[in-house]
Amino acid sequence: MRVFKTRSIATDACKKGRVMMGGVAVKPSRTVKVGDVVDVRKPPITYTFRVKALAPNRLGAKLVPDYLENITPQSQYELLEMTRISGFVDRRKGLGRPTKRDSREMTRFREDTYADTYYLDFEDDFDDLDDE
Repeated sequence: MRVFKTRSIATDACKKGRVMMGGVAVKPSRTVKVGDVVDVRKPPITYTFRVKALAPNRLGAKLVPDYLENITPQSQYELLEMTRISGFVDRRKGLGRPTKRDSREMTRFREDTYADTYYLDFEDDFDDLDDE
């Protein structure tokens, strides 16, 4: 019901124990009833939903609130916001994408090092041929 982008991703989450009902991990084929509370762990937070009604078939995003009620505690959203903020501040050096400055330094290093060693070796090979 649009908690996951695809059914296969939802199935994988169930198999990994990230979808729970009543504190128990559920299988992908588990039947859901009206009134059930489903906990979905999408690190770093756990979303909680209450089933309001069962849909006979697939439905649009605008109709989801008629069938599913989001009862995730506010503390989980605060945790998500703190993680989002601290992700940039607390990131250890060397993790994630390199900054623009890092990329330029790496490119400059590679070009300088490669050019120096390649051309020196190449010229040395020709000098050996000239001597013969």
